[in-house]
Amino acid sequence: MPPHERTALLAKPPSTHPSSADTAAVEDSEAFTLPEYQLWLSEIWLLTKTSIPVILAYTLQNSLQTISVLIVGRLSPEALATAAFSYMFAMSTAWLIALGGTTALDTLASSSFTGSTNKHDLGILLQRGLIVLSAFYAVVAVIWAFSEHVFRALGQEEYICVQSAQFLRYLIPGGLGYVWFECMKKYLQAQEIYRPGTYVLLITSPLNAFLNWLFIHKLGLGLYGAPIATGIAYWCSFLLLVAYVVFVRGSECWGGFAPRRAVAHVWSFARLALLGIVHVGTEWWAFEIVALAAGRLGTIALAAQSVIMTADQIINTIPFGLGVAASSRLGNLLGGRKPREAARAAHSAAILSTIAGALILAVLMSVKDVFGKIFNDDERVVRLVADVMPFVALFQIADGLNGSCGGALRGMGRQWVGALVNLVSYYCGALPGGIYLAFNGWGLSGLWVGQCVALYLVGVFEWVIVGMSNWENEVNRAIERLEAGGMGEHGDADGLGSQGLVNEPV
Repeated sequence: MPPHERTALLAKPPSTHPSSADTAAVEDSEAFTLPEYQLWLSEIWLLTKTSIPVILAYTLQNSLQTISVLIVGRLSPEALATAAFSYMFAMSTAWLIALGGTTALDTLASSSFTGSTNKHDLGILLQRGLIVLSAFYAVVAVIWAFSEHVFRALGQEEYICVQSAQFLRYLIPGGLGYVWFECMKKYLQAQEIYRPGTYVLLITSPLNAFLNWLFIHKLGLGLYGAPIATGIAYWCSFLLLVAYVVFVRGSECWGGFAPRRAVAHVWSFARLALLGIVHVGTEWWAFEIVALAAGRLGTIALAAQSVIMTADQIINTIPFGLGVAASSRLGNLLGGRKPREAARAAHSAAILSTIAGALILAVLMSVKDVFGKIFNDDERVVRLVADVMPFVALFQIADGLNGSCGGALRGMGRQWVGALVNLVSYYCGALPGGIYLAFNGWGLSGLWVGQCVALYLVGVFEWVIVGMSNWENEVNRAIERLEAGGMGEHGDADGLGSQGLVNEPV
């Protein structure tokens, strides 16, 4: 149109980011070029490709301490029990900070990568994560240092109290490497770089086995060589991942050290990290309570429980890895202002996890009668494992839903919802009910009936909550979270608020 007296003197600058309406229009144009079912299949295939390296990385990560337990177990039964108990305690405390606390990076870093005008904001979030999670880990390190008193309060045997406390003291330096390694993985995953964690662990897993053998048996350090060797492997994993970023890929989002910006908005990050710890921890702690309850059912029940838990820890890397991939994918889409694609990604992850859970169910049911023989020759243990396995197999679908939908909630920054659902489902219903059944005629099967009920409640509730989400609002919340952290389109440039602009020219 020709200019007139109401025409603006200066034209509006083009928008840096598309609006939700613009994004919807783009998605509508994509819908004309591809049928809807192809868009869904494409999303499921993308999630499959991205989740496989994440699952492999977590499997290898778990193998570090599994190999350590196997090697130290050749010293004596007491050494085996001490190492297994110590790593279990580490899993329930420090490793929970690494795997639960870094879900704040799943939420914020992936949204920042696509939603922030400054690509170096991702590097600031990495530094913020290292600072906050190191502070959380410092609290755990103090608990580990005085854990002898904690173990006595829990009624453990004297050799466990003394040796396990010393084991954890030697593990304190290496545990921080585990936390930092997990932060670096999330920094890369936010950039849609998923494979380096697997590459690094393919190097450090055999290195860990060699160091454990060297320190425990050849250098004569015995039991305490295990935490030193494994700690070195954790730090090597972190340093190799840093080297990958520096020399291969991922350094574009690193703008250098900026401690003032990193600590400027630390509370919002710490809150998300703490909620992520509770979200993941409420499920893990429930399984530990089941393990403690199984110990009171007798030696055979405890042995069968150990077999099942060992298998479940390996299987659980599938839904957990899928949840991490879904969380990162969803955060990228919300930061990129793509509500329709975000909804499709969340439901695609749930569908994929259901398919994977059904396949695992079929495999477990087909081998239930012989599975226990892999770990133990006692016919009573093998038979009890076969009796309980149908319940373990049945909850695999629900466990998959829990992993994928929990990952979707973390990508949306709604860790508190997952934590609340877990608390209600496990601690207000399934655990008390399962323990009641266990000691009233059902035995070990009763405990796993409770876990099965809990996982189905959690999985269904979380999928319903994800399905009822207003995705336009979730996009807005993602941008608001970035701005609250001094990032995004209107975030502070230097973390100093309005004071940082006082001397800027107009």
